[in-house]
Amino acid sequence: MKVLLLYPPMPRSFFSFPKLVHAMGHKTLMPPLSLITVAALLPRDWQLRLVDLNAEAMTDQLWGWADLVMISGMIIQRQNLLALIREAKGRGKTVVVGGPYVTSLPEEILQAGGDFLVLGEGENAIPLLLEALAQGRRGGVFKGDSRPDLTTSPIPRFDLLNLRNYSKLSIQTSRGCPHDCEFCDVVQLFGRRPRYKEPRQVIAELETIFRLGWRGHLLVCDDNFIASKTHVRAILQELTRWSKGRGEPFTFTTQATLDLGQDVALIDQMTAANFVEVFLGIETPEEEALIRSHKHHNRRASMQDSIQRIRANGLNIMGSFILGMDGEKPGAGERIIALIEAASIPISMLNLLQPIPHTRLWHRLQREGRLLEDRIQKAPELDSIGVPQFFIPSRPREQIVAEYLKVWETIYEPQRFLERTYRFFLGKRPTRAVLAQRRGETLPPAAAPPAKKPLRRQLRELSVFLWFSWQLGIVSSTRWQYWRQLLGMARKNPSRLLGYLTHCALGADMFDLRDLIRQCCLGVQKQGKS
Repeated sequence: MKVLLLYPPMPRSFFSFPKLVHAMGHKTLMPPLSLITVAALLPRDWQLRLVDLNAEAMTDQLWGWADLVMISGMIIQRQNLLALIREAKGRGKTVVVGGPYVTSLPEEILQAGGDFLVLGEGENAIPLLLEALAQGRRGGVFKGDSRPDLTTSPIPRFDLLNLRNYSKLSIQTSRGCPHDCEFCDVVQLFGRRPRYKEPRQVIAELETIFRLGWRGHLLVCDDNFIASKTHVRAILQELTRWSKGRGEPFTFTTQATLDLGQDVALIDQMTAANFVEVFLGIETPEEEALIRSHKHHNRRASMQDSIQRIRANGLNIMGSFILGMDGEKPGAGERIIALIEAASIPISMLNLLQPIPHTRLWHRLQREGRLLEDRIQKAPELDSIGVPQFFIPSRPREQIVAEYLKVWETIYEPQRFLERTYRFFLGKRPTRAVLAQRRGETLPPAAAPPAKKPLRRQLRELSVFLWFSWQLGIVSSTRWQYWRQLLGMARKNPSRLLGYLTHCALGADMFDLRDLIRQCCLGVQKQGKS
């Protein structure tokens, strides 16, 4: 069997970072972990080709080669995924579709012509698909009757990737989250009882990636990395040992809840394992909105104190916020700005509330008559950064959109962005090596020498530094501020200089995204007046 594994193009989003990705010589940010996991579940004698349409183009030759086409994608890829199904069917191919989008909205996939639908998680649904194909069936919908035990999940087929296309790779150590935030689809997709891979499985995946020659950044894309402290400590203990033995070839980013800030010992264990950044679901400082959305864990301690503990103990922070939630009051946008500035968070993702299909929020709005179901199939907002108009918000949409635009305009005004980034990295403790040196200690020697960056990568990083130094330090009105802060960081906290520069470089993409948000918001405001 010749199988074509297709990943649809991603529309522009917060996580695209196209300028920095391309400046580093890559095609796109990350590969599709979902498809290479599915590939590992298929028979070993099948011939597989992975085509990530974010990094390469389809050809008539590839279409002609395939006996079977398998497509996976998220709701944000909705329009491009549907177009791929239609093209594949137009070429006479049998099409299998899986992933979060088909799991949430299977009827749209069937209408587009999908033959086989794989709902939920692949570990227990793919065997049902393989059985149907062996029986000669021509279509069907498959979903396992229980959530799979991740201790049986195979090592993803990282060998199918062209590693040079990507800025970072990803792994997953668990699925599910014990929290039940109303707007989140994690519980719908993966359940409230987190399931875990064993530490030996995680190390086996890292060893596979290491042997393929990858060096650099990895995202641990768990829904909530710290959902079980027992699990995460066991993973970190083995990861630290393995990483030291390989010369620390990888740095790690992950997703966590804000209560990480209440466990300094865990933060220390993460930095010892070479974690450098966490993506935090902060969402809103509005107390009533947190209560209504069941985000109770964000009310246990001061948000600002939690953020400052995470920063002070060595982790970078990327924040996630939502505007337009039920329970927030006018001026919520100003209070989000105030929190971002007070906590000095350099990069934050601000979203407008968007009901994801079949979440608890979706069903509540449906019961309240606030979900405009006649607009959903035509709603481009489901797969873009646009302004959702398929439900009735709790306060005037024009008010929310105006605040949303103001937050973007404010936090990514170049001078404020650079100043905030500078404050953040000045407030981080120096690296472990510097702290040990100050105490007159030496860190335990690694079993292997530190992994050296290839000369090509070093030259590429130098060119990136020159590129954004030109953008921010020569042609921009921020030029004096840029050089003053660069020298200040080199003098006051030199071990954090590289992290500081990397975040400054991210600003170029954030400024572009701010301009795109402005166009979307002004378009909606214009429609409202006409």
